[in-house]
Formats: sequence, C-alpha cells, structure tokens
Amino acid sequence: MKIAIYGRITENTDMRLLLRYFEFLVYARIEYIVYSPYLNQIAALEPLLLTHLNIPSFDDTDTLPDVKFIISFGGDGTVLECVRIFGNHPRRIPIVGVNFGRLGYLTTITQHDLIPAMDLLMRDVHKIDERGLLSVVSEPKEIFKDSNFGLNDVTIHKSNTNEMITINVYVNGEFLNTYRGDGLIIATPTGSTAYSLACGGPIIFPASRNFIITPVAPHSLTVRPVVIPDSAVISCEVASRSGKAMVALDTRTEHIDAGTSIAIRKADFTVKLVRMPDTKYIGTLRRTLMWGNDYRKT
Repeated sequence: MKIAIYGRITENTDMRLLLRYFEFLVYARIEYIVYSPYLNQIAALEPLLLTHLNIPSFDDTDTLPDVKFIISFGGDGTVLECVRIFGNHPRRIPIVGVNFGRLGYLTTITQHDLIPAMDLLMRDVHKIDERGLLSVVSEPKEIFKDSNFGLNDVTIHKSNTNEMITINVYVNGEFLNTYRGDGLIIATPTGSTAYSLACGGPIIFPASRNFIITPVAPHSLTVRPVVIPDSAVISCEVASRSGKAMVALDTRTEHIDAGTSIAIRKADFTVKLVRMPDTKYIGTLRRTLMWGNDYRKT
C-alpha cells in the first residue's frame, strides 16, 4: 500500500506521536510521500527528522503517483484544503481526515487512534462516503479559476463593516427573494454544520441531495433559511453601496465588484471521504454538538 500525506501543523499536533507514526510506516512497509510544504513545517520543528527517516516528498499534485489514500493531518479546514487540491484529481483518491485540530466533523480519526486506524486501512476495513460538492461560476470576472468547487459552502458577504449588501436570488431562473443584510450562505449538506449552522440554518444529513440558502444577519425578520434540491441552479446578483463584495468558497476568498452575477450549482463530481467502520455521522454529530450532556448544577 502507498499513501500520500497532506497537512499542516496545529497547536494540538503531538510531534512525538507524529514521529512514531512515520516510524510505524517504515516498520509496516507502507510506502508514503509527504506534501513538501507540510514536510517543511515538520522539519522546522524537528530538524533531525528528515535525516533520521529520509522522508520522500512531492510538490506536483496533478501527477500524484499511484497512491491508495491521501491522509490529511490537521482540522476540518485542512480537509477542505485537501479537497481543493486533490478533489478534482482524475483518480478520485479517497481522503482520510485525521483530527489534529478541534471539532472534527470531517476528521473522524483522532491522532491518538492514527496507528490502529492505519492497520484497518491496510486490511481494507473502512467505509467510503461520497460527498457532493458545489461549483461557482461568475461573470464578468471569473473567480476561483480551476478550483471553483467547494465541499462546504459559498458565502457572498459585504466587504465593509458599515454597510448592508443586497443580493437578488433566482432558483432555476425564477426570482426567489431580495436578501438585504450582511450576506448569504449557500451550503451543501456537508457544510450544513459549518457557517450555515452558526447563522441559524438546519442540519442536513450528508446523503441528502439539497442546498441550503441561509441569510447572514438579514435586515428583515421574516427571512429564513430555505432548503432546495441540489438539482437547482442558484443565481445571485450582487449590489452594495461601496460597489464591492466578498465571496468565500470554503477556505478561499475573493473580492468582486457590485453587479457581478454568480451561479451556484452541483459539481459534476464527488469527493470520497474515508471513515472507520465504528464511526457514524449521528455519533459524530452528537459528540461535537454535545447533545445529551447535562451541564445543569445539581
């Protein structure tokens, strides 16, 4: 088995555990390559690691060698970056999220369970979740170029703190509403537990075929989140007093001019996320949202 490792150092990264992991790969005869920027972060903290283990690295993500999995070390944001870089790879390589961060909706393996999880991966004891993505097209300025897809959400937001943005929204060409406020989120089911949830949006199970349109601090109290099928095309026309707006797609941000038209639709490919057999979405949801915990004083 051969794997590729992508990641970033977080405040919760256990460097001793990371060293033991690389030693385990050598012992288990698992071929591996590490994304160069991540390897440089590791080497800055552990300068003897490179000479001790002679870790191979790679830079060219388009011609990634024949690997079975991409292991993502970090938090949920690192998985989103991993999807941006590798999600459209022709071989659709499954991504394994390992939680070196905080919450862990997408990173279902903890760093302390990493080596046992690798043993399961070697024996093909795992599940594959196919997650839908959204894609963004805009004019006259083309934003996000070839990486115009996202796993979580796209947000159209005001660029200045002292103004209100106006967004006219159409669903399959039919006018839905004029949203006035701080902005608008269009989220996938995977992204329903991210920014959309913080703004009052519903939780949607990942296998659901929907988009969520969630306003951010709407000017009208009657405006509420809307769930629509992901077969629809959502068109947005943006206006603002400053003549500017900001568009965020997962971990990326670009500024646009008012008058820009944006179309959001379901991407024509999915991303494969690996989870262990004993990991269930409901359990992850209950754990991260701390449902069932009683914090009342007795």
